[in-house]
Amino acid sequence: MTRTTGSPRPSGLDPEIAARLKRDPDGLVPAVAQQYDTGEVLMLGWMDDEALHRTLTTGRCTYWSRSRQEYWVKGDTSGHVQAVKSVALDCDADTVLVKVDQTGAACHTGDRTCFDADVLLKGEDQ
Repeated sequence: MTRTTGSPRPSGLDPEIAARLKRDPDGLVPAVAQQYDTGEVLMLGWMDDEALHRTLTTGRCTYWSRSRQEYWVKGDTSGHVQAVKSVALDCDADTVLVKVDQTGAACHTGDRTCFDADVLLKGEDQ
């Protein structure tokens, strides 16, 4: 599947939700995946309207791969599934927060999160 840069793809997303989204020039919004019970930030992916629709209707996180120019469902190849617990928009409707139950590693490197390997500053209580 290829995407048309600058305009949303046809989607089954509820038109009221679609009308609220503030997308980048490629029609995408950042989607933060967070472990639902611990608050741990797992990863950042990108969603267009259809990826968000699929996430809301299937209970599995679907993202748009900017490098491969296709949809991917987290865990389909790795088995590291993100089961959706809740989905929310931030106050500006330009970022999606998906609370998930993560099975296995969230990062493609095999780390638990995409933020484990390169900590730039760690506070005294961390």
